[in-house]
Amino acid sequence: MVRQREFDTDKALDAAMHTFWDKGFEATSLSDLTTAMGIQRPSLYAAFGDKKELFETALRRYTTQHAAQVRARLQQGSSVREAFRGLFEHIGAEGGINEPSHGCFCINTMVELAPHDPKFAVLTREHQMYLGVLFKETIERGQQSGELSFDLNASAVAHALVVSMIGLTVMMKSGPERLFVQQSIQVTLLLLGEE
Repeated sequence: MVRQREFDTDKALDAAMHTFWDKGFEATSLSDLTTAMGIQRPSLYAAFGDKKELFETALRRYTTQHAAQVRARLQQGSSVREAFRGLFEHIGAEGGINEPSHGCFCINTMVELAPHDPKFAVLTREHQMYLGVLFKETIERGQQSGELSFDLNASAVAHALVVSMIGLTVMMKSGPERLFVQQSIQVTLLLLGEE
């Protein structure tokens, strides 16, 4: 008879994700993880494998959740421009001079692990590509509605917006001046063409 787990797997995984997100892969110890997750090492290994496997599972959970949040934000707003503005302003509101942001777990992974670990290079690149698809679909929706010009190269603009979003997310970790952020967002949105 298989013994049932005595802990909530989703809650434990969320706790691991936030611990990795806060400290990074290398700086997070197994003790940090077991304390945050409220489980013992044998349970961690049985449920999630080793530290790297747990990190990969946590990253996949994060990218799924993040993509769903981005998709939901892009479906809000009275227009495509307003949807993108809302998304970028949300990112630009996270963290500040007195309380810097932790940034994006996927971007943090891109910086920490992707340069020397092919698996994480692929996983983070896949997320970037998926965001690019979401952005492109949103731009095409704006073109179909007549809000955006068909002269826009939807794919190229989507990729540029992904790069801008990643840059803004990283920058927010240092608590930049509000005016700097606001002006950057205004100029970024010009990629969608003049109103």
